[in-house]
Amino acid sequence: MTRLRTLLFVLAALVMALPSSAQAPGRVATIEVQGNQRIEADTIRSYMLVQPGEPADADRLDRSLRALFATGLFRDVEIRPEGNRVIVRVVENPLVNRVGFEGNRRVTSEVLRGEVQLRPRGVFTPAAAQADRQRILEIYARRGRFGATVEPKVIELDQNRVDVVFEITEGNIALVSRIGFVGNESYSDSRLKEIIATREQAWYRLLSTSDNYDPDRLAFDRELLRRFYLRQGYADVEITGATAELAPDRSGFFLTYTINEGPRYRIGKIEITSSLRGLDPAGLQREVPLSVGDWYDGDAVERADTQLTELLATRGFPFANVEPRVVRNREARTVDLTFDITEGPRAFVERIDITGNTRTQDRVIRREFRLAEGDPLVVQQVRRSRERIRSLGYFSDVQINSAPGSAPDRVILNTQVTERATGEFTIGGGYSTDAGLLADVGLRERNLLGTGVDARLNVTLAQRRSQVDVSVTDPQFLDRNLAAGADIFLVSRNLQDTSGYDERRAGFALRMGYEINERLRQSWSYSLVDRELTDVDPNTSRFIQEQAGRTLLSQVSTTITYDRRDSRVEPRDGYVIRGGMDWAGLGGDVSYVRFRGDAQYYIPFERLLGDNDYVLVLAAGAGYLVPYGDNDTRIVDRFFLGGENLRGFALGGAGPRDVSTNDALGGQTLWTTSAEFRFPLPLPAELGFIGRAFIDAGGNYGLPNSVNDTGCPTTFPNCVRDDSSPRVGAGVGISWRSPIGLINIDLAQALVKKSYDETQVFRLGFGTRF
Repeated sequence: MTRLRTLLFVLAALVMALPSSAQAPGRVATIEVQGNQRIEADTIRSYMLVQPGEPADADRLDRSLRALFATGLFRDVEIRPEGNRVIVRVVENPLVNRVGFEGNRRVTSEVLRGEVQLRPRGVFTPAAAQADRQRILEIYARRGRFGATVEPKVIELDQNRVDVVFEITEGNIALVSRIGFVGNESYSDSRLKEIIATREQAWYRLLSTSDNYDPDRLAFDRELLRRFYLRQGYADVEITGATAELAPDRSGFFLTYTINEGPRYRIGKIEITSSLRGLDPAGLQREVPLSVGDWYDGDAVERADTQLTELLATRGFPFANVEPRVVRNREARTVDLTFDITEGPRAFVERIDITGNTRTQDRVIRREFRLAEGDPLVVQQVRRSRERIRSLGYFSDVQINSAPGSAPDRVILNTQVTERATGEFTIGGGYSTDAGLLADVGLRERNLLGTGVDARLNVTLAQRRSQVDVSVTDPQFLDRNLAAGADIFLVSRNLQDTSGYDERRAGFALRMGYEINERLRQSWSYSLVDRELTDVDPNTSRFIQEQAGRTLLSQVSTTITYDRRDSRVEPRDGYVIRGGMDWAGLGGDVSYVRFRGDAQYYIPFERLLGDNDYVLVLAAGAGYLVPYGDNDTRIVDRFFLGGENLRGFALGGAGPRDVSTNDALGGQTLWTTSAEFRFPLPLPAELGFIGRAFIDAGGNYGLPNSVNDTGCPTTFPNCVRDDSSPRVGAGVGISWRSPIGLINIDLAQALVKKSYDETQVFRLGFGTRF
């Protein structure tokens, strides 16, 4: 018992002899920072949870350690207490001296540099390098290169700096190897492949990216398929899936689209209801581009909605809201359409803000808006404004979004544009049956100094036609509905094969035009042209030889155009009508009045044949030249028939002719008609081939009295032929929208002709700019 007491006494004495810091945490007197080079010690202390005067317990020290690591400034951190001191030893992460890329050929270093987060003079961390590696891989994946590899290399420099170099192996593009469809019963796989934007891999798609796998394009394809089925009457269609499977060797993708077609519907009933006071719905029925018994068309319903809304705005109902309701009768497979017209919320445009136009002036964009500040907000007018701004060609993207204004009924329109290059330098070459071999050089700026002025210089040199043009056009002169422009030109034509002479024209023209409404436009021009017939063949017709020399033309012209085509570039629906008059005699050496007109009508067969490349084009044109005063018409002012306006006949091959010399004389009256059916060829659509079958008819006649009343050589008692009977040609052709330009090839036969007419079976037109 005595020994036990002695042992307990000794243990108690030892415990009492231990330092107080071992019994409970002491307080920190100082924090010493070691190893820091760029970062101030006070900055490091500020990140810590332990401060002088506070207990240095283990939990606080551990949390301070983690806080310093979380800053990303340090490669290593050590914290240890020594008595009443805390020692913090750090190893700073290096600074980035340079970020480089090696092996990248398909993606420029500038693009990659804009994506990575590491920057010169920034702090390098392995985590940041790995994150940038992943970003680069995503960039290549979006370009279809899923086999790309990226390895970040760190090159250590003095003063704790590093160069970061991403070594890239780009790999091959993972193309779309196969496209399949599941659930399609009404349309074949080959037909649906023509609808979507993605294409299967093929050798002739070297210049296209349509066979590259793109996840965003996959979603776009689903919408294209859905809209296609809606246009064909499948109102219940669902595109339930679009999956992409990467081949085991990562060389290509297999795409599969899953479709639930549902039944096909016809339109059973069309009705318009209105709650607006003073509006008779019955009067709007004819404005709906749909008929009972037609197949249901989702796009046509949207067009009807837009047309009704625009029509109501013009009739004094700017806030009218048109809501189409679709009621399906699945047993009868019909759709009843009801367009409900109600009073929508009243809102006015408070302000129009424009951003993104670093070069184009604000006024150039504002003048394209179909509504102004203070006007009622009409959604269709906003949509039309966006279309007009995009059609300028100055911007790669245009977005118009609405934001709340200063009051509940006020709206701010925020317009965001993305500018693109508007200057062009073109060099081209080609061949055409009329002009022969040709070379073309052009310089154009479509948005001169951001003012919207279009300026161009073009030089064309050809075997039988050369031309120099300088042109300036302001589409909104003085910010008004007035397009004004000027042209200076020099034209030289070799017409030896047609009429035995060369023609030279030099002069200028002043132009102006204005829109009467969205569809109707009128233009005026004044031309002063010095014309000369040179190198007249001594064996040519004496009716041409008599006109050799120079004449001065002073002419005023006007043209009025009514255009209801769906597109001015590649129309497939609608029509356009043009009429005009030229009056020469305001000074100059010639006096005449010339009337001219033409029209084209486009009839789509997409609903019937299932492809929008099936189009019937009906065209007609006419011209009439009337001299006045003591002057007869000259050959350079008359109309000629053949070539482009009458296929199957050579240029100037039909119409008045001096048969003793076989020279075309031209006529004072011209008329042409044409029917052309365009259809797709059994080739991939992206190759750009379109087939054509056509029949042309026309007449060219009427010579001045000085020609008709003048005798001919005795060997040719009736040397001048001037017959008003029609000529007819028919044939087939191919148009190719090639990567280097449009090529037209026609094979035509003259079906109705005169013995003295000049025919032409093969016709080639080729022009390009590159």
